[in-house]
Amino acid sequence: MPSSRLLTTDDWPAAELRAATLAGELVEVGACWASIAEPQDAGLRAASFAWSTGDARVIAAGRTATWIWGARSRPPLPHDACVRAGQRIHRRGGERIREVAITAEDLVHPGGVAVTTPVRAALDLLRVHGQTAWDASADSVAGLIAIGAVEPPALRHRLELLGTVPMVRQAERRLAELLRPT
Repeated sequence: MPSSRLLTTDDWPAAELRAATLAGELVEVGACWASIAEPQDAGLRAASFAWSTGDARVIAAGRTATWIWGARSRPPLPHDACVRAGQRIHRRGGERIREVAITAEDLVHPGGVAVTTPVRAALDLLRVHGQTAWDASADSVAGLIAIGAVEPPALRHRLELLGTVPMVRQAERRLAELLRPT
């Protein structure tokens, strides 16, 4: 269910929403719209994500979580999302949904929507497989660090705690590369 702060194509036809955007009355928030007077906060972006996925069990993760936390200006489409291990869902849209082991400590609920914490989102993105996926994710991790949502020592510590989980060493190298002065 979308936030009352958002408008969707369930409320108005898409053409009217786009016309109001062109008129400067509305602004796009992911797949939804909001008044230009609405603060663009995590709760608003999370509500847009929730409307897009249509299932409360779906958790915003990866680059989508970094957008919700304000480290990206635009949402990644398709959304990055996950569900708890063992859950089976029917996908509504084009989102990428992974089944993952996740703890309550790795989740926060802005606006009542499950979103991975900034640290968990950064860890997941640092551990993506392949250079192309990393190239698409590096700016999101750098954005989380730049806005102060995550501290590099905290990331290093969490990576150490992962032990021999796949891609940990690669993640450590990627983090060091991001932090290297240019």
